[in-house]
Amino acid sequence: MSSFLNPTRRGFLAVTAAFGASSMLGVRLASAAVDWKRFAGTTLEVNLVKSPRSEILLKYLSEFEELSGIKVNAEATPEQQQRQKTTIELSSGKPSFDVVHMSYHVQKRQFEKGGWLADIGGFLKDPSLTDPSLVESDFAEAGLTFARDPDGVLRSLPFSVDYWIIYWNKTLFEKKGLAYPTTFEELASAAEALTDPSTNTYGFVARGLKNANTPVWTSLLLGYGSSPLGPDGKLRTTSQEAIDAAKLYQRLMTKTAPPGVSGFNWAEAQSAFLQGKIGMWLDGVGFAPPIENPEKSRVVGQVGYGIMPKGPKAQAAGTFGDGLGVVAASQKKEAGYLFCQWAISHEMGARLLQAGAGVPFRQSVLEDAKVREGVKMPGAWLDAVVGSGKISQLALPVIIPVTEFRDVYGVGLTNMIGGADPETELKAATAQFEPVLAKSEG
Repeated sequence: MSSFLNPTRRGFLAVTAAFGASSMLGVRLASAAVDWKRFAGTTLEVNLVKSPRSEILLKYLSEFEELSGIKVNAEATPEQQQRQKTTIELSSGKPSFDVVHMSYHVQKRQFEKGGWLADIGGFLKDPSLTDPSLVESDFAEAGLTFARDPDGVLRSLPFSVDYWIIYWNKTLFEKKGLAYPTTFEELASAAEALTDPSTNTYGFVARGLKNANTPVWTSLLLGYGSSPLGPDGKLRTTSQEAIDAAKLYQRLMTKTAPPGVSGFNWAEAQSAFLQGKIGMWLDGVGFAPPIENPEKSRVVGQVGYGIMPKGPKAQAAGTFGDGLGVVAASQKKEAGYLFCQWAISHEMGARLLQAGAGVPFRQSVLEDAKVREGVKMPGAWLDAVVGSGKISQLALPVIIPVTEFRDVYGVGLTNMIGGADPETELKAATAQFEPVLAKSEG
């Protein structure tokens, strides 16, 4: 249990295979060059978001302590509480923690503006601190976009990613003689062909509930070669591309979605899809495990997992994620960095994936044949994950008032399901949100 492992590719594979067979085996990330005991005797305070991802870290925390001699006091609190606590403490300049778990798509800009995270780029290049397998090129591009600040400085390590994919019911498709759509137009046409209200069958489902629905529209917008915010920091939400994406959202959600979809968050959409009467469901890869669970699903073995079809101008998988950073105010930055490195190591990433608790940003974990053998989900799910990583793009604007953005545009999108004109709704939402954005950057 306590022996170090030779950090070769073969060694990693052997280790992964071993713990795939028995999760009781201790797995060690160790390089002869890295002095893991250098900060032995140090005590780290770690602030985590309560989630299946943090549960994996807590489960194996004793391994890091044994490896490094560093004592870790880790606290995992629910997402909203954690966000409030971190903001208050980091703003004070005297946070009680050395390492922080952050939601990139909500907190990135806020953390950067506050100058709250340490520059860890130098640590990554230091062979005495960093395992040679940990290189920037191993992260999906979206992960690096999240982790770097506007000046290109690395301020966190990408931990877990959520790509948006299409879950599709192969049985329903086969009955209609349809193939998986490769374009947005094929997606909409297939959804319409699958819809038959007389049998309570609908071709498409996604989030219709205000706030929750905004990432559906912005994910579609990526396929039109655009995004909500331009490189100049100005909103592009009244552009023709934004209007076309909203029209597609309206078409899918009014003509091919089940009744009451304007009240659906991910849980309601998932529940509907599990009943076997929905052709396609667009949402994050992390919602997949119940689909293959016979106790919860009527579609076990009938589901395909597809990467996002091509839009008129681009093919892109909407991407969300979280990371781990060392706090700038910490007096234990190197020790904190060792913890972050361990948390996103090949072995911990494999555990995350195999438990269905999350998807690592590291491509080497996803492409490792031995790791894949231990994953409970079908191979097609992993193929969708890997394929999405290659076309990943951020689906929400990197701004401080991202919650307000989702709220304001979400109301407009819900109105569209009720028949409102997409262009009119987007103009109204943009007029309402522009001053909020301007104030946040002021």
